[in-house]
Amino acid sequence: MNPRRLFIFVEGSDDHRFFSRVIVPLLEGEYASVEIVTYASMKSVKVCRFVRSITAMDHDFILCGDIDHERNVKAKKAVLTSRFCVLSNDRIVVIIQEIESWYLAGLDDKAQRHLTLRSYRNTNHITKEIFNRMIPRSYTSRIAFMADILDLFSIDMALEKNRSFRYFFTRFIAPAGPGPGATRAGSGSPIGAGDDQSESRDESVGDRPGEPGPDEVSGKI
Repeated sequence: MNPRRLFIFVEGSDDHRFFSRVIVPLLEGEYASVEIVTYASMKSVKVCRFVRSITAMDHDFILCGDIDHERNVKAKKAVLTSRFCVLSNDRIVVIIQEIESWYLAGLDDKAQRHLTLRSYRNTNHITKEIFNRMIPRSYTSRIAFMADILDLFSIDMALEKNRSFRYFFTRFIAPAGPGPGATRAGSGSPIGAGDDQSESRDESVGDRPGEPGPDEVSGKI
């Protein structure tokens, strides 16, 4: 086993829940430990010190953040680099649009019907506000809805439906030694996914933050 540790920095509790269920099982066999750090409530200087100490000890880290209102991936990476003293852009992943888009990306047609959701082709345009409007009335808890999504989560489907998730998978999971057949979260066996996306170029966001995506405009989420 790799003696190095991996620290994944995420914004909030919804991100923490997703990464714990979906991402950590795919990576924990490759590191001595995989730890998730929620940085939303941390001061920038504290995150900077943390990142520097991780680098100094020759451990690995990944810093994730939503695209928010930045015009493209490059601009968002510049914000995160400046705020958290990250020296290398290839350790940063920009989630488009927000973590809720990754949750919904993992639902196939059967899972969507099970949760009484309308069909959607991709989730690149999904924001927190769109996600909240989609929660069925039968749910009194947003967290319970998200937990049910993760129970039905298909990695294969997420790779098809969200390009920033596909980039994350290709960049950080597929190189670790993908094995065939993993389709549900927590299965512990990553699947390969060919993707030539590179966030180092000035790549524009497919659907501008705050604007409805093509599926939403047509009446289908």
